[in-house]
Amino acid sequence: MKKIDYILLFSVILLSLFGVVMIYSSSSTWAKYKFNDEFHYLKLQLLFLILGIIVMYIISRINYKVYYEKSNTILLICFILLILVLIPGIGKIRNGSRSWFGLGPFGIQPSEFMKLGLIIFTSKYLTNNEKDLKNFKKGVFPILLVLLTAFFLIMLQPDLGTGTVLVVSILSLLFISGVDIKFFIGSFIIGLIGIIILIVIAPYRMNRITSFMNPWKDALGTGFQIIQSLYAIGPGGLLGTGFLKSIQKHFYLPEPQTDFIFSIISEEFGFLGVFIVTGLFIVILYRSIKIALNSKDAFSKYLSFGMIFQIIFQALMNLMVVVGLIPVTGVTLPFLSYGGSSLLISMASIGILLNISRHNN
Repeated sequence: MKKIDYILLFSVILLSLFGVVMIYSSSSTWAKYKFNDEFHYLKLQLLFLILGIIVMYIISRINYKVYYEKSNTILLICFILLILVLIPGIGKIRNGSRSWFGLGPFGIQPSEFMKLGLIIFTSKYLTNNEKDLKNFKKGVFPILLVLLTAFFLIMLQPDLGTGTVLVVSILSLLFISGVDIKFFIGSFIIGLIGIIILIVIAPYRMNRITSFMNPWKDALGTGFQIIQSLYAIGPGGLLGTGFLKSIQKHFYLPEPQTDFIFSIISEEFGFLGVFIVTGLFIVILYRSIKIALNSKDAFSKYLSFGMIFQIIFQALMNLMVVVGLIPVTGVTLPFLSYGGSSLLISMASIGILLNISRHNN
């Protein structure tokens, strides 16, 4: 094995360090009010980052072919965790969703592990069944059944944002594997019908749609988040208002350290901050695609594409929510938002990509 892709490694670490700095800036006011410690979220995220870098380093040293051999076991564990979190007394409710295991001040979100586990399983499945992928019943239906089962369990929490990231990531892998385009047309129609049903049976989702169409209709209710996000982005200008000088983080913008951290970045660093963040994501995307294209076997190729598709699509979803292009989904911004599970899984994904890059060289 040769050297790892240092450009990818340094881009991820730089983005994560910037995330830690911005978590302090965006959360210090709220943390001081709630915990009497303005460094509360900073200390926890710094701990997550150190653990994440250790995890990334260890995984970068593990031959990626191990995941091929253990993919079924990994997926089974992920399903068990998704079932356990739904049991009252085991799973903890946060922001209306029973999607967490509580460990003192920490929280573990099993749906994040499923995103990684299903990418690994699907990569193995596509590698072993490439000849059958033109046949829907024999080639596509089995993996689709696994995907829909995972999506169903995540929706029981409920967590539409994570479920959407999971579905789109797997469908992207099916697309590059050569599945007939008719399948995706049918999937789009069925998915559209499914989304309409999910909106009808859950009134709060309809509220998100209406607030997306016209947030000022209920400015102090369902439209509050997106309006405050736009108020943060608007004054940023070219260079921003300055580090630690955000107005919106002072109890105006809800969850400024998680879903809407990009709003605070835009407010304090302006277009320059936006350029830095999007630039680093583009570098990560480019280097990861290069690793995937240089992969020596089908499994590592699917695995590489799956990892980066998932990270970039989640980032795009978050950014589109922040600027008001899609309704609020509750999806965090990879490497930047506060949250241990998301950061650790993102770091683990990069670790796998780095290991594949070693073998490519």
